[in-house]
Amino acid sequence: MKTTLTKTDKIAVPVIIALSVLVPIIVLILMYLPERYNIFGAQTGTFPFFHAVLNGSTAVLLMLGYFFMNIEEYKMHRNVMITAFGLSAIFLVSYVISKISNDPVPYGGEGFLRTAYFFILITHIVLSAIIVPLVLFTMYRGLTGEYEKHAKIARWTFPIWLYVAVTGVLVYIFMWPYY
Repeated sequence: MKTTLTKTDKIAVPVIIALSVLVPIIVLILMYLPERYNIFGAQTGTFPFFHAVLNGSTAVLLMLGYFFMNIEEYKMHRNVMITAFGLSAIFLVSYVISKISNDPVPYGGEGFLRTAYFFILITHIVLSAIIVPLVLFTMYRGLTGEYEKHAKIARWTFPIWLYVAVTGVLVYIFMWPYY
C-alpha cells in the first residue's frame, strides 16, 4: 500500500518534523547556557509552580478529552484537546524562558526518594521529547478530519502525553523543598 502525501501534508509533515527536532535541541542548549538572563525578574520557584499548574491542568484536560471521546461527544473532545495543546504550548514557551532566566536547582533528596525522583525525571525528559511529534501529528490528523489516522496515533499519544503531564507535577512536588 503506497501512501501519498496530500498538498497540506507536504507542508505540515516537514514542519512537524522540524519542530520535533528543534524543540528538544533548543531546550538542551538553553539548559547549558553559561549565563542566565532573568527576563521577567521572577524568583526561582515561580516558574516551576506555574509549570506544575499547567501540567496538572493538561492532565485533567487529557482525561476529560478521553472521556468525551468515549461518549462520542467529539466536538467537546476536540475543544478540550485543543485547550490541552494550548496549555502545553504555553508550558513550552514558559519552560524555555525559565531555562534562560534561572540556574538549574539540584535535587537534594537521598535514598529511595532520590532513586524515585531520578527515575521519574529521566522518563519524563525522554518522553517529553518523544511526545512533541506525537502530539503534533495527532492534532494535525484530527483537525484535518483524518480520523482513522488520528485514532491510530492517539492510542500512543494519549498515555505518553498523560504520563508527561502527571510526572511534570511529580517532579515539582519532589523539587518543592529545594526552590
